[in-house]
Amino acid sequence: MSMETAAVVLDQVSKRYGNGSHGVPALSAVTLRVWPAEFVAIMGPSGCGKSTLLNLIAGIDTPSSGRVSVAGHELSALSDDARSDLRLRAVGFVFQSFNLLPTFTAEENVALPLEFMGLRRRETRTRTADALARVGIPTQAQRRRPAELSGGEQQRVAIARALVAQPRLLLADEPTGNLDSHAGEGVLNLLQTLNAAEGLTVVLVTHSLTAAAYAQRIVQMRDGRIEEERRQQHDAAREPAPPDCPVADGCDPVTRTAMQSALVPSGNGQMRHHEP
Repeated sequence: MSMETAAVVLDQVSKRYGNGSHGVPALSAVTLRVWPAEFVAIMGPSGCGKSTLLNLIAGIDTPSSGRVSVAGHELSALSDDARSDLRLRAVGFVFQSFNLLPTFTAEENVALPLEFMGLRRRETRTRTADALARVGIPTQAQRRRPAELSGGEQQRVAIARALVAQPRLLLADEPTGNLDSHAGEGVLNLLQTLNAAEGLTVVLVTHSLTAAAYAQRIVQMRDGRIEEERRQQHDAAREPAPPDCPVADGCDPVTRTAMQSALVPSGNGQMRHHEP
């Protein structure tokens, strides 16, 4: 598989904050490829550079050296407006802190990217309702404001907002960091189902081994470098349950609803990932 067909390419990427002797290296000669429909977890201790890496993929920040390409577009070759448009249409971003507008309802938060895209009101309503259904937000909760939703529901709304523009790449920065274990598991199951059922490419930044276990590949970082990469084989207990699974078999109603909706069509010291 050629470099251009990868969903994400980082080629000898370095990032340094500040100048001269006071500069702080955040990333050092990182080379990484993420393939379409892959679920990759970026792991490492605080300060290892994993969030910096995610911001570079999103085009929120720019590398000091090296090359970053997303969906076949080299980000450094794009204007600020073109980079923003690519981020709006091709990349979804989920944050630890949800970043929902507190005075907007759930559906208004989700519809916001479509308004920036200039979609007609009817299509905006349809795509917003579809996105909320895909993540398992019931109709009665869609007109509530964030303060009226649980933490797990808020993060599901944030995921719906990230997906409403129908990107093929989802970047998630510690999406379970502000959730209890039950709500966090529901969000991770949802991300895994979107990846498996819809072919959504997911890059997850986490410090949690539990969260990373949902990914197909784990990239371990330390001190701004990739220390190790490893592929995972998921056993039946970790794979998403089929959409018609009963509650007694371990599939809660919210997760089951999300699964059913998701099935509707709508280097230095680095180990290289090779095409399977």
